Amino acid sequence: MIDFLFRPRNSTARLHFALVMLVVLIIPVLAVRAQPFSREAFSAEGYQMSTPSRDGIGKRYMGREISRVMGHQGASWLERSSREQEERTDLMIEELNLQEDDVVADIGAGTGYFTFRISPLVPKGMVIAVDIQQEMLDIIEDRAEDSTDNVVTILGTVANTRLPEASVDLILLVDAYHEFSHPREMGQSMFRALKPGGRFALVEYREEDPTVPIKPLHKMSEVQAKKEMEVLGLQWQETRTSLPQQHLMLFAKPVDKIIRK
Repeated sequence: MIDFLFRPRNSTARLHFALVMLVVLIIPVLAVRAQPFSREAFSAEGYQMSTPSRDGIGKRYMGREISRVMGHQGASWLERSSREQEERTDLMIEELNLQEDDVVADIGAGTGYFTFRISPLVPKGMVIAVDIQQEMLDIIEDRAEDSTDNVVTILGTVANTRLPEASVDLILLVDAYHEFSHPREMGQSMFRALKPGGRFALVEYREEDPTVPIKPLHKMSEVQAKKEMEVLGLQWQETRTSLPQQHLMLFAKPVDKIIRK
């Protein structure tokens, strides 16, 4: 093609032409190859991929690196005897202002620590324990068999809670959201599951407080949480400051909000 567009008429001109082509075509290619390789890339869903940090998966959402997931092998930590005193989980549940007929979804339910503390408070409602690890749900189902009849389980996926649309009065998410590998998709799924006017309680260790002895990626700032909930269509109501280490951030689904697909 180049020879067709420009045909040098003698050997000197041909040599000059060849040198020019070397500079124009080959050297820029070598320069590009010499540049440091960047692993950062954006997916269609708005996620940014980069080299993982020590406790992260290398996937970022709205500027936040997503942390690694605690597997079912860490179940004993969720049920540690000091948890109520350390986190004031009793006060957290009190702050939820539950109604006896509420349908509550415990997302990332783990061993059911909150599931079984909430179920007696909603005797005319139910608690739906959602987790992506069947091993965790097995623990909950074994406990529920002998203790309560208003607890059910759902095996979700990393992108879908599998909760029915507009079926839940309150979603409770304790120290789990920061581990979601697909927070946008999971957020949309949770939004759909809330009834109009339904409430969303997000509990995360305070990133703003350096004295909280938790790894940085397992904390969230109030500003970051509000930003991520806002894009889903949830409205911030208030942040309770009564817990010693965590934010208790309360959001709501607007009554007239169209469900986002």
